[in-house]
Amino acid sequence: MRKLTHAEIAQKRQQLESISDAHRLPVTVVLDNIRSLYNIGSIFRTSDGVLLQKLILTGFSPTPPRKEIEKTALGATLSVPWEYVKEPHEAVLRLKGEGFKAYCLELTESSASYDTPARADFPLCLVLGNEITGVSRQTISVCDGALEIPQFGTKQSLNVAVAYGIAIFELNRIWRNGTAAPTPSP
Repeated sequence: MRKLTHAEIAQKRQQLESISDAHRLPVTVVLDNIRSLYNIGSIFRTSDGVLLQKLILTGFSPTPPRKEIEKTALGATLSVPWEYVKEPHEAVLRLKGEGFKAYCLELTESSASYDTPARADFPLCLVLGNEITGVSRQTISVCDGALEIPQFGTKQSLNVAVAYGIAIFELNRIWRNGTAAPTPSP
C-alpha cells in the first residue's frame, strides 16, 4: 500500500471552476447562532466534502470572509453555497415552505437516532445549534423532528463541528446509497 500524493488526490477531486455543475447533496444546513469562527470554518470544509447544497448562517454566526474561518475552511467558503439570514427559525420555515423536511441535531424528549431519516425525507434541512445552548427553543418548535448521536461515555455532547461531520456523512450515505445502514449478520 502506498499513500497517494497531493497531485494524485487532486486528479480525483472536483475543480472549483466546475463545482457549480456538480450533483449536490439535497441538504441545506442552518447554523443557529454558532459562535466559533473555527467551528464555522470546519463546517464549511466538511460541507465541501459531501457537496452540500447550501449553508445558511444565522443570528450572530460569523460569516466569511474572516481569516479564522479560512484557517479551518481551507477555501471551502468558495465551493459551498451559503447565505446569511438573521432569524434561524425563519430560515427553517422558508425551507419547509420549499418542501424540505426539517430536523435539528439536538437532544430532545423525542429525539431519534441520527441514522433514522430515509431517502424519502430529502430534501432535508439540518439545524445545528450554539456550542453552549444548542438549538434555540423557537427553532426546535418549527422542526419536524430531532436527531441525536448516541453517546456512551460520561459526556452528553460533542463539539458542533464533530457532531455535524458524523450526521452529514450519514445523511450523505443514506442519500447516495438510497438505503439505511446494513444490519450486521448474527
